[in-house]
Amino acid sequence: MLKFLSKVKIEYNALDPRIASCMEFMAQCNSRKARESNPAFQVEVKRRTDEHPPQITVTFVNGVEQAFDATSTPAQSIRTMILEKGQTLETEQMFREAGESWPVIIPKEELSHPASGIKETQA
Repeated sequence: MLKFLSKVKIEYNALDPRIASCMEFMAQCNSRKARESNPAFQVEVKRRTDEHPPQITVTFVNGVEQAFDATSTPAQSIRTMILEKGQTLETEQMFREAGESWPVIIPKEELSHPASGIKETQA
């Protein structure tokens, strides 16, 4: 998961009972395996004293930043979203390295053609 990120900022008030997602995500980020996957990765923790809700902000390696409301988003859901975005980043990089344009634009007329090698069944 961390290989797709350059930075994570975790903000929470320690007295807020809704910090479970922040704590779980911070533990995932600080695990040895995660750290070894991206040694340059940074974790910034901001312990707040105000009523600001728990929040997790991730910065992807391409500079895109995304904030999550940690009161209503489980750590596992955040991790899944990061992995999905990471797969898109890897695909984009693969196309660019091959000299292809990104995003891939499929002409409308090709969308109506049946895919070769796929057998169509009648219902």
